[in-house]
Amino acid sequence: MNLIDSYVTTYELLKDFIEIERKENITEKIAVDMAAAFQAGNKVLIAGNGGSNCDALHFSEEFTGRFRGNRRALPAISLSDSSHITCVGNDFGFDYIFSRGVEAYGKEGDFFIGLSTSGNSANVIKAVEAAKELGMKTIVLLGKDGGKLKGMCDYEFVIPGATSDRIQEIHMMILHIIIEGVEKIMFPENY
Repeated sequence: MNLIDSYVTTYELLKDFIEIERKENITEKIAVDMAAAFQAGNKVLIAGNGGSNCDALHFSEEFTGRFRGNRRALPAISLSDSSHITCVGNDFGFDYIFSRGVEAYGKEGDFFIGLSTSGNSANVIKAVEAAKELGMKTIVLLGKDGGKLKGMCDYEFVIPGATSDRIQEIHMMILHIIIEGVEKIMFPENY
């Protein structure tokens, strides 16, 4: 067993992301748009399944709590409430657990971020569709070849890893970069 291969895989995925990011500067564009949305009184909704759900929770608490320095809380909501998920899953079906949350909390000018390592999560697809109907800006962090979600959103990141763990490692880094960018714009005194 050679664990160094895991590090090489992560390194290659990270290297590919950095090369694309240097050309397209997507995280900076998102940070600028998201900071403007926060300043206009809008919010961010985020959702994913399994480990991506945990990443969604992590992302939202970085805005409602703190990231680098003390500042006012920013409105970010992870659509992960267990009573909501079980209610909607039971009454409407699992495919609607996130879209119903988007319908309840989202409005024009807000952001929706969907996390799907396969790019094929039906509940994330329905949430993106609901967000677009409301006039929300949409972002997806995907894996493998991007799946069905590829090309559906305003912004997308496709990490072409073979396994969810390697994809999620890069996804969390992207989310942290976006948070840092928003903070640098809105709270430059913390940097």
